[in-house]
Amino acid sequence: MDLAAATDDLVFECNDGIGRITFNRPQARNAFTFAMYERLAVICEQANRDQTIKVLVLRGAGDKAFASGTDINQFREFRTPQDAIDYENRIDRVLTTLEQCRVPTIAAINGFCTGGGAGIAAACDLRIGTKSTKIGFPIARTLGNCLSMSNVSRLTALIGAARVKDIIFTARLVDATEAASVGLLGEIVEDLPALDRRAGEVARLVASHAPLTLNATKQAVARLQRRLTRDEGEDLILMCYTSQDFREGLDAFLNKRAPQWRGQ
Repeated sequence: MDLAAATDDLVFECNDGIGRITFNRPQARNAFTFAMYERLAVICEQANRDQTIKVLVLRGAGDKAFASGTDINQFREFRTPQDAIDYENRIDRVLTTLEQCRVPTIAAINGFCTGGGAGIAAACDLRIGTKSTKIGFPIARTLGNCLSMSNVSRLTALIGAARVKDIIFTARLVDATEAASVGLLGEIVEDLPALDRRAGEVARLVASHAPLTLNATKQAVARLQRRLTRDEGEDLILMCYTSQDFREGLDAFLNKRAPQWRGQ
């Protein structure tokens, strides 16, 4: 795992107490490598230790996407059932680290926010979008895999069980207006420049407030929400990731063709 490359692919800077994390692979719609996931966790852990960091703002480079999920090429190395378990365990661990970060987190979402990118956004405390924002988990028509148990728990707490099933079953991308109506976005601004301005304004406002109050609120909300454990979901992960359908979905995606699902 090339953590040095991840430093270029996921850029972190901090000024006046505001940490800014930029997913920096615009040529790939900011798709995440495994090293990028690990670097995101490291930055959150740094924020837990560094009292000078008051808030984190997450954004995608370029004007096309916040993040489009895990880079599909990462799945080509999967050979055993344990690879699938390890992958979803990594996602659970990283997103839980983000969700439980000591400081407030703000997702500034422009363009596509899908798959793992949507999972990252859902793990943030606040989400601001633009009119071009589209959020979803189109896995039922792409790879045929499934969400981690923490992701299912988190999304259900955020928007409700019926909407989670609706979004995943239809594999559609939710536009900004609908996202705001169901709780996936807290605010919509006009465009990318307005998003950068507004995210900065909210970050400065939050950074000026009592950190213990903010942290206590985050922890209180987390204690209200039961999370499915990794063990409770391993059978579901193996059912999807070790299936012929997952291999078919992966091959179809990489070769830009429609997958032929068999339910096997």
